[in-house]
Amino acid sequence: MTTERSSPPLLARARRFTERRVRVGVRRMRRSVVPAAQMTVAGVGAYTIAEQVLGHDDPLFAAIAALIALGFTKEPRMRKVLEVSVGCTLGILIGDLLLHQLGSNLGTATLVLFLSIMLARFLDSGPVLAMQMGLQALLVVLIPPPEAAALGPFTRSLDAIIGGAVAMAITLLTPKDPRREPIAELKSVVDAMTASLRDVAEAVRNSDSRQAWHSLIRCRGLQPQIDELRNAVRSAKELTVFSPAYRKHRHYVRHMAEVADQVDLSVRSMRVVARRVISTVDHASLSDGAVENLAAVLDEFAECSLLLSQAVAEPGSAYTRRMETAEDALSALAQRLHPKSLGIGTLEGETVVLLLRTLVVDMLQATGASHEDARDQLPEL
Repeated sequence: MTTERSSPPLLARARRFTERRVRVGVRRMRRSVVPAAQMTVAGVGAYTIAEQVLGHDDPLFAAIAALIALGFTKEPRMRKVLEVSVGCTLGILIGDLLLHQLGSNLGTATLVLFLSIMLARFLDSGPVLAMQMGLQALLVVLIPPPEAAALGPFTRSLDAIIGGAVAMAITLLTPKDPRREPIAELKSVVDAMTASLRDVAEAVRNSDSRQAWHSLIRCRGLQPQIDELRNAVRSAKELTVFSPAYRKHRHYVRHMAEVADQVDLSVRSMRVVARRVISTVDHASLSDGAVENLAAVLDEFAECSLLLSQAVAEPGSAYTRRMETAEDALSALAQRLHPKSLGIGTLEGETVVLLLRTLVVDMLQATGASHEDARDQLPEL
């Protein structure tokens, strides 16, 4: 009987798990269509160039180098492709040199594999590149070099150079708006900060410190997203520098990098605000009037953050206009941030207001205001 009662929940959990995995997998596949197409074109293209144009027999390493250089990565694209291309080429070159000098034997295979893995660790901290280059090193030793090739055993090194060059060309020439990923990542971070501000406002209004804890936890969890944002901005900056097709976006991307830095500071300030609100609510340090005023100010912070989110999502002509709207709203909010005007007379309440003054300066700088102009919007204490 116990088994019969427990089977339906177990089946339901298994079904939910399977459905969730299928949804995630399908979503991941959709996002991977373009990178997969790039890798396919790079591998087949590098192999074809080495075989049909240069006359190499079975240029396997051209395809391998191209595939490894592109891969699936969230790191800055141009630098990553260049590093891996150079690493693959050097790894194969080391294998060819040692194989040519020492011959094909167990000692040579051991030395080539060790040096290739160490080179991979020098280039990248992740485990994938070390495994891939180690596999290449074994292939260099195990697969006999072409005897009739013009470069002899070093033909495979040339194949690797071709693969890396094809990967670089595809990275530079594939149509892709460099602004898209930074905008998506930045909007995601700002939206999360908006939700955190709303949580803190509700925490103050309802005297519920648990909601402030939720806000603090959400802000702490934003650090990986901020790291992804920085990677996306660096990748976009590299693409606008090296690719002629996207050079027109370099000023916008540079500005996005400045906005990202200020949003990072805003999130850090928000963490401090949330921590202080938790203490303030737990100690019932505010009068009823002060609670309503502070909650209203925090709601306005959330509205300003929403305006900032809408602005960063506009890469076109509306971007400047929306940023100005967000700056005007934040300037009006900054002028209210004085403990007396909010009816706050306790030390803990005043501390929250002081921290909010820091937050509003960070957010104003995110809209493009200078530090001096942002600070001048605050009333004198």
